[in-house]
Amino acid sequence: MHPRRSDAPRVHGSGADAVRGGADATLRIVDPGLLATVQDLGRAGAASLGVAPSGALDRSALRTANRLVGNPEDAAGVEVTMGGLRAVAERDTWFAIAGAWGRVELDGRDVDPYEAHAWPAGAELHLDWFAHGARAYLAVRGGVDTATALGSSATDVLAGLGPAPLHAGDALAVGTASAPIPVPGIAPWGAPHDDEVEIELAPGPRADWFAPSALAALFEQAWTVTNDADRVGMRLDGPELARTRDGELPSEGMVPGAVQVPLAGRPVVLLADGPVTGGYPVIAVVTDASLDRLAQARPGTRIRFRHARPPR
Repeated sequence: MHPRRSDAPRVHGSGADAVRGGADATLRIVDPGLLATVQDLGRAGAASLGVAPSGALDRSALRTANRLVGNPEDAAGVEVTMGGLRAVAERDTWFAIAGAWGRVELDGRDVDPYEAHAWPAGAELHLDWFAHGARAYLAVRGGVDTATALGSSATDVLAGLGPAPLHAGDALAVGTASAPIPVPGIAPWGAPHDDEVEIELAPGPRADWFAPSALAALFEQAWTVTNDADRVGMRLDGPELARTRDGELPSEGMVPGAVQVPLAGRPVVLLADGPVTGGYPVIAVVTDASLDRLAQARPGTRIRFRHARPPR
């Protein structure tokens, strides 16, 4: 009898998501928490194929976690949303956590984020529910080794591209590392801000569809992140942004950070797994430099938009 999916771990690696015994695995997922996915720095340049860039929403945090364990910055790690992850090492390895802020325990002992730690075989790592920020990144020495799609290991939750979101019992293979683990102290760190975050906006291609009052409100009002927020997009609550033109556009290209305004008048910010085309007008676009900060905004966080600084 073939084992059911729940009877044996799925091994992400060696080009397969098949159910196997896990002999090549280094990590076993005990509990993924709310959502845990494999992410690297994404598959840039595939929009012409209808494929979103995906990848880590907080790219800086993933890069930092990788550097801490001697990985290349673009190595794949695990993006953990809101916390709750439990994982066990099947072999001795090293790990680091960066990004959102919460209690981190290794076999019941508190360990600090933004540091490399030895992870002995059999020890359980627990990322408790985050107190600050929305996404943390688990980097393991050697990087998570999975099958790639269009050159990337990133999970695209909208298109179903790349590895599936992680489930209890899944096993992850890990590659080999050649660079040494750097000395401590390479990264200043602190908890993400939850109360209010400033985000820079560049002008959108359809700003002329909106009344002057809407453009003023976009920058003068505080917006609140709603519970309708995931890797695809983030819906904001605030005043209605009045249009001067009705109807929808023919579908046109979208990018991460595009601030679409549906007919209800409240903005939606597209994120890394968002669609590459859309018909709602884009009033503004979050600058690339602000996307990492936006990735750590959790439901209830207030957003204040600022005009992007002109290039020097």
